[in-house]
Amino acid sequence: MQKKKRPQKGLEENIKRTVYISYVDCTLTEENLAAFFSDCGRIVDCRICGDPNSAMRFAFIEFADVEFATKALEKTGSVLGKSPLRVLPSKTAIMPVNQELMPRSPDEVERCSRTVYAANIDKKVDKNDVRAFFESLCGKVSRIRLLGDYAHSTRIAFVEFQHAEGALAALNCSGALLGSLPIRVSPSKTPVKVEVGRDSDGQSSSAHSQQSVPQSRALQQQQSQQQQQVQVQEKATD
Repeated sequence: MQKKKRPQKGLEENIKRTVYISYVDCTLTEENLAAFFSDCGRIVDCRICGDPNSAMRFAFIEFADVEFATKALEKTGSVLGKSPLRVLPSKTAIMPVNQELMPRSPDEVERCSRTVYAANIDKKVDKNDVRAFFESLCGKVSRIRLLGDYAHSTRIAFVEFQHAEGALAALNCSGALLGSLPIRVSPSKTPVKVEVGRDSDGQSSSAHSQQSVPQSRALQQQQSQQQQQVQVQEKATD
């Protein structure tokens, strides 16, 4: 009999310091949510998940101490925005963003502000389809990284716009059909990496074709971890 894997091994202490919040109003940002829970104690990280245009969004907040997380549970039923929050102990930890992908220069920080993360992309959709979709609704796109493999039923993309207004407009595209699926769009925490030998679309020449492998693998691993986190929490709250 195959031994069942322990989810997020090594993050048990992080899980104890983390709460799961459902019914997060679509108008709230991570900053709004963190500010509301700041009186419970120091917050390490706050992540809102789900479709920004849906009333079914949820979030995870990790505190610096278990005592702070316990105090946060008392806020269940509190109204923030238009909806009463449901606060429960989390069954998963917030997966940290791979530090290799974080912005490392002022230029990358600025480009990150013009970049969005799109998920739940139909596997039949290609990069040209993604570009056409966002440019028709939001403005000129500078770079696109479209990722996915056979282990996942959908793909993800990082889309960098020429102007910050384009990225802001793209956030309103959550729920719109791209191919046959409604996509989810959120601000990206990482820029689209520019590497030697690449054009503005992130395409590589044959001489540099292997340079994208480490980043692609890191992004795909992060996607898998995020999907596992959501699945574990959804099963726990059923």
